[in-house]
Amino acid sequence: MLSLRKETKKEPQKVIDMAREYFGKEGVGLEVKNLGKNCLLSEGGGGYVQVTACKDNGTTQVDVEAREYDFHAKRFLEKI
Repeated sequence: MLSLRKETKKEPQKVIDMAREYFGKEGVGLEVKNLGKNCLLSEGGGGYVQVTACKDNGTTQVDVEAREYDFHAKRFLEKI
């Protein structure tokens, strides 16, 4: 399991929208299992990716936890 964190100036909802597009059916191909205001859980192929984005002192803290999708999790954080 991989756990990563990154700060960005993007709004939390924008980060979650980007995660849904990147990890979803037209991207990596995972199925969205849970979608909230500040979080996304996508599963498929025996693994999962969970993205959480929260405002903190003017920036957004993005946490990504992944199993079997480490490469894609790292690539996603590079894009934001």
